[in-house]
Amino acid sequence: MTERSPRPLGSSLLAGWLTTTLLLLASGVQAQIPGPAAAPETAAEAAPPANSALDDRLFYQLLIGEMALNSGDAGSAYELMLDAARRTRDEALFRRAVDIALKARAGEQALAATRAWRTASPRSADALRLQLQILLLLNRPTAVGEPLKLLLAQTLPADLPDLISALPRLLQQASDPKGVAQVIDDALKPYRSGATAVVARVAQGRAWLEARDPDRALALAREAQAADATAAGPVLLAMELMRERPMAEALVLGYLQTAQAEPALRMAFVRQLTGQQRYGDAVAQLEALTRQQPEVAAPFLSLGALQLELKQAAAGEAALLRYVQLVQAQLGKPAASAAAQPAVQPSLNVATGDADDDSEEPAHPEQGLLQAWLMLAQSAEQRGDYATAERWLAKVDDPQRALDVQTRRASMLARQGQLAQARELIRRVPEKRSEDGRAKLVAEAALLRDARRWRDAFEVLAGATQRYADDPDLLYEQAMMAEKIDRVDEMERLLRRVIALKPDNAHAHNALGYSLADRQQRLPEARQLIQRALELAPGDPFITDSLGWVEFRLGHRDEALRLLKNAYGARPDPEIAAHFGEVLWAAGQRDEARRVWREGRVREPANEVLRETLGRLRVEL
Repeated sequence: MTERSPRPLGSSLLAGWLTTTLLLLASGVQAQIPGPAAAPETAAEAAPPANSALDDRLFYQLLIGEMALNSGDAGSAYELMLDAARRTRDEALFRRAVDIALKARAGEQALAATRAWRTASPRSADALRLQLQILLLLNRPTAVGEPLKLLLAQTLPADLPDLISALPRLLQQASDPKGVAQVIDDALKPYRSGATAVVARVAQGRAWLEARDPDRALALAREAQAADATAAGPVLLAMELMRERPMAEALVLGYLQTAQAEPALRMAFVRQLTGQQRYGDAVAQLEALTRQQPEVAAPFLSLGALQLELKQAAAGEAALLRYVQLVQAQLGKPAASAAAQPAVQPSLNVATGDADDDSEEPAHPEQGLLQAWLMLAQSAEQRGDYATAERWLAKVDDPQRALDVQTRRASMLARQGQLAQARELIRRVPEKRSEDGRAKLVAEAALLRDARRWRDAFEVLAGATQRYADDPDLLYEQAMMAEKIDRVDEMERLLRRVIALKPDNAHAHNALGYSLADRQQRLPEARQLIQRALELAPGDPFITDSLGWVEFRLGHRDEALRLLKNAYGARPDPEIAAHFGEVLWAAGQRDEARRVWREGRVREPANEVLRETLGRLRVEL
């Protein structure tokens, strides 16, 4: 038992003594502590006095044990506490002995205490659970089987599903996940039929997923859903499997087509889809959800954000206005009048920011309203309706959102040719928090980028990276501007620095690989970088687009078509449309190429990559 340096006895001793006393009280070993005099009671009303198990010997033994612990002698404290627990058979004292051993990193003593506890209380579920966890911490998964089977056998039938569901989490500390999965498989064999058929298979599946065997996990998820098509467990397991095994999505879609589909699971699926930037599929699920629950506000906020991201201006603003109406009714506020609502013009295009920031429902409806108003203002601004945009911004009365509001106002000034005033507006925003200075620099750089003032944006970001050294996000943004001003060597240096600082940054790998592919340089290295990015962010349509583009540059046209078709289907972005159309054009599918390009141009007429592609190929649409 590791000893710690002694420390003075004081309030910590009192705290330890009180802890033990409370444990005794909770378990029925009650100390007789004098209290204020009670009002006289009749003989009939007076409760019979309870005899305390806390005799003089036990009292002093516990006190000495706590004194030893607070003096740094964990070994003596453990022995005293375990001896007291054995004599009294009190579960709280056994737990205290285990706790002392674990805090002293004495796993063998902790295990010995759980064994003594089980001897004293053979049916103690707490003793079994602790023994299981300690065995795993000691890396003994093969010893887990006996206590696990006993714990399952002792559990009441009504409580079995909850226990079985908790097993993967209970046993997740293991250093040998495969061994644990095999133990769970064996222990759950008797429970793979009847009321626990589904939950047992889901628990097995989660254990095998943790053991990095997604194929076996998927097979178990399929078995579980076959046993009960309305159960939620197989669907949640399938969602966890989707990144590694895309075919798991069929289980999710099968469940969502049933009448019993839970809205919460559909929303969880939406989060999975948005995480993969499959915004079109996410919109379809949100539209189904809003039809299913037209009076629930949250999905309308996510729906509006995604539709604006997909350049569906009319639908996006309509969803956001519905969200505002529902939340204001919920908060007891008058809904915005029809006269105050902006007129949405379906024929116009809207460019917005990253939908991921706004697609999640905020913790409070008031925060959701702020997000909705900001998105409505941005949408109106993109339509050139600055008066309506300002009306929405005027509603945002929150100091924490001051930079968001001023950024939108600055963007409107820049669109009207007042870039200097726009930059000054952002610079004047007070810095109330430590991160505000960084946020202001990012906002100013974005303003310059949107105005195609790339050199100025690069200089702002260079200053930001000096002030906030080794910030991966700032370095990445600076690299993107370096490419715009043809400082390719600087771009590569910055991106490699990002990768060194944050090896799991998929965007940096993708940007470097795509830049090499686009310039037709070091194509094998470009493909390797992009493949690594796709490993870090499976299914990302922009990274899939990059991989398709590098395959095209390498002369692998069929593979390029397959990849680009998948990317465009998941995210019909104008830049992906430009690449997909070019490969279709090279393959002789001219009519299909024109169709894809037209769709891209409708979404974003000024897209730089699309315009360059059409000009280089001399295509008139």
